[in-house]
Amino acid sequence: MSIMKKYIVFLLLIIITSLLVFSSGCKHTTEPEEPIKPDTTVGPIVRKPNIYFYPTKICSIDVKLEFPLGGKIIESEPIYNDGWVVKISPSGKINDQYDYLYYEATCPEAYQYKSGWIINKDSLFDFFSNNLINTGFNEAEKNDFVEYWIPRLSDYKYYIIYPQYSQEIEKIIQIKLSIKPDNILRLFYVIKGTNTNQNKLITPTIPPFNRSGFVITEWGVVIK
Repeated sequence: MSIMKKYIVFLLLIIITSLLVFSSGCKHTTEPEEPIKPDTTVGPIVRKPNIYFYPTKICSIDVKLEFPLGGKIIESEPIYNDGWVVKISPSGKINDQYDYLYYEATCPEAYQYKSGWIINKDSLFDFFSNNLINTGFNEAEKNDFVEYWIPRLSDYKYYIIYPQYSQEIEKIIQIKLSIKPDNILRLFYVIKGTNTNQNKLITPTIPPFNRSGFVITEWGVVIK
């Protein structure tokens, strides 16, 4: 075979090989992508929970938050990382800087909606002031709440307020501590705006709280 014939045969082989490759190019040779799974941990955001600590003496405490049903922290002060390690004085001052630990988190919907109150917008200040004190929060904790939340509740004529006490909150967010407190008070308000007061609700019973010894308190809000 002459050199020219060999060259022509070689070119033909290249062309045939190329055609075979391109003809199969419409088929994916990589594994198909898995469908995106829905994030079942995303739910209502627990807004601005403040955790207050009152040990009987200066101490260092490891604080972790756990989410039994799924969830995640989206904001914190100080930075949460894998938990907080803080030094706390009996006055409640944390790391000589903070009055409380702050975080916000997404959690699955698992709140109670059977008992609650319907409050006129103009009566919210008095309601929360009395309710927080009657639940067991002190004056400073109550003031932190009303100063932050009252200005933010103004779009509706009425607000339905569903209290979530420790029994409900523990299903959703748990506080794990290296030093066990003597008494812990937790309260989230699930708040929903409305322009009617016709809803029928069971009047909540506020659980008793003994504010003595090493005390931890926490309040937060879920806006619906």
